[in-house]
Amino acid sequence: MKTYREVARVVYAPQSSDPFTFKHYDPEAVVLGKPMKEHLRFAMSYWHTIGGAGTDMFGGDTMDKKFGATDPLAIYKAKADFAFGLMDKLQLEYYCFHDADIAPEGKTFRESLGYFETMVDYLAALQKKHRKKLLWNTANNFSDKKFMAGAATSPNADVFAIAAAKVKAGLDAAKRLGAAGYVFWGGREGYDTLLNTDMGFELDNLARFLQMAVDYKRKIGFTGLFYIEPKPKEPTKHQYDFDAATCMNFLRKYHLETEFKLNIEANHATLAGHTFQHELRTAAINGAFGSIDANQGDLFLGWDTDQFPTNVYDTTLCMLEVLKAGGFTSGGLNFDAKARRQSNTFEDILLSYIAGMDAFALGLRMAVRLIEDGRIEDFVRHRYASYRSGIGAQIVAGTTDFDALFKHALTLQDVEVESGRQEYLETIFNEIMFGK
Repeated sequence: MKTYREVARVVYAPQSSDPFTFKHYDPEAVVLGKPMKEHLRFAMSYWHTIGGAGTDMFGGDTMDKKFGATDPLAIYKAKADFAFGLMDKLQLEYYCFHDADIAPEGKTFRESLGYFETMVDYLAALQKKHRKKLLWNTANNFSDKKFMAGAATSPNADVFAIAAAKVKAGLDAAKRLGAAGYVFWGGREGYDTLLNTDMGFELDNLARFLQMAVDYKRKIGFTGLFYIEPKPKEPTKHQYDFDAATCMNFLRKYHLETEFKLNIEANHATLAGHTFQHELRTAAINGAFGSIDANQGDLFLGWDTDQFPTNVYDTTLCMLEVLKAGGFTSGGLNFDAKARRQSNTFEDILLSYIAGMDAFALGLRMAVRLIEDGRIEDFVRHRYASYRSGIGAQIVAGTTDFDALFKHALTLQDVEVESGRQEYLETIFNEIMFGK
């Protein structure tokens, strides 16, 4: 097998036996009128790919990602150089980061901010040189011990202020780097016990925080989208952004629904007891579909394992929802995923991304087949045919009431609901996936 340095560029070569080639992802192939790369808008996650070194809750690093540097700032510049070289190899156009991913932490917040601003300038130069774009960035307001009880929902007002300062710096960076969006993930915005929590006050404070962010966005003229990323638990027992429906309820209560879309993560969906498809559909029907963190979890493990997505059933159903929602505008597919702890070489990083990118490219191709085949969509449309005429049409039009429906019900005898034919539809799905 080639070494990492020997791989100049991963290209589409479906018949090749070279593992460092795409078998399904052809960036320039036109699908439904636009290139595949525009449908998928793949992005590299800085935290897992450049920062993550194999640590888990039971063991330390299995990779060295200092890239030969020793000085703190030099280490992060070396990380950035590697990041953009990796994106070149994989034909990735976008990347995402937390503030803590790209710069070292100083002894004070002021010193940390100085490092951050230096690295933002460094990234700006690399973006121009390598012709890359920032899909979105965010603030790490959860790792440091000061955020142990939350950031915007912390019981300590000084912590609230520091969290706001970090987001301000992040929004300034987003504008400087031309980010398409900015994500709010409430890593510790939640609680472990209600015995020490004023839930109502914390939610009010979270809303105040987000409104301040909206105000600052307008003040500086940042035009990217704001995203909320749902997650039900871990690290807190119960997080306030539990799932897509909970997020929408929060946004509507505080009149923020026009300012935010949702960034849906596959592994977070399953932790909430939902399918990935469910969360995407919930976001879409609420007018909040925005972006995706592409990964998968392990159903036998009870935490956010952030594995690279390889389940083509899931990627197909995902891309079906994306296409039905009209496709990405400013969002994309960010690989919030990491190679397994035992996959600890730089070659494994390439192979992991190839696996995930091919899985989603194949999912896109299969989703297009499902749409073009039309049988499943026709079945769903026919299933609700009773609402297109008679009393059903009156219900939809709002031209009937309980009195009229009561009279109609008295005329009915032996109403039969047609079969949902789930197994038949799943057979069609398999036929399209694996048939002729």
